Amino acid sequence: MLVAAATCPSPPLLVPEVAGGAAHEMDSARAACDDALGALAAARPDRLLVIGPAEQPARGTHPQGARGSFSGYGVDLEVSLGKGEPPADARPLPSSLAVGAWLLDRADWTAAPVEGLGVGEPLSRERCEETGRQLADLAERVALLVMGDGTNCRTVKAPGYFDERATAFDAEAARALGEADAAGLLALDEELAYELNASGRACWQVLAGAAGGADAQGGLRGRLLYDEAPYGVGYFVASWS
Repeated sequence: MLVAAATCPSPPLLVPEVAGGAAHEMDSARAACDDALGALAAARPDRLLVIGPAEQPARGTHPQGARGSFSGYGVDLEVSLGKGEPPADARPLPSSLAVGAWLLDRADWTAAPVEGLGVGEPLSRERCEETGRQLADLAERVALLVMGDGTNCRTVKAPGYFDERATAFDAEAARALGEADAAGLLALDEELAYELNASGRACWQVLAGAAGGADAQGGLRGRLLYDEAPYGVGYFVASWS
């Protein structure tokens, strides 16, 4: 059963060593993520699943101890998904899960065993909901750390340039995340999310499935801790408990 969740943005710029001289611009986002992870630990989960968008080679499960690197961003920094050594056949973490692993290390996470799941951004709403239900059944008390971003076209300087539809999409996503509204997350339009490069859509809909999907009865309460677009990309931090 899902007992808690945290949603966090997944840009490598969240890691100060990657952001360099601009690291202070994400200070508020990091502080909000710290608060959300604190609430996850307080829920006393039996198991933590870190989920995030991934390209084809990195989709699927990643065991505790799996490694991720930020060398592709010019930084000699490696992270581990939870404590311990990785199995010999562990694959490198996708970028989103590497950022999640960095957040867990920053929080000195020891509250529960950890496993990762790389999710394909094109995954259908129905598959997302089904996957979420399966995750919620993995233990008596399951927590999710959900990585992913909103649209990347909020301004003309954004990575995806400007799209006038982006603000409304992000506003609805932020509302649903802040209110722990599973039905609202499932109602996010897949095609529009793809057009607006909202990488978090599929992962948020997995979260919705874990929370009970469209039939959820409000067992979880949400708090929106951060809602900004510092680089023209929608970044949200929410806590469900």
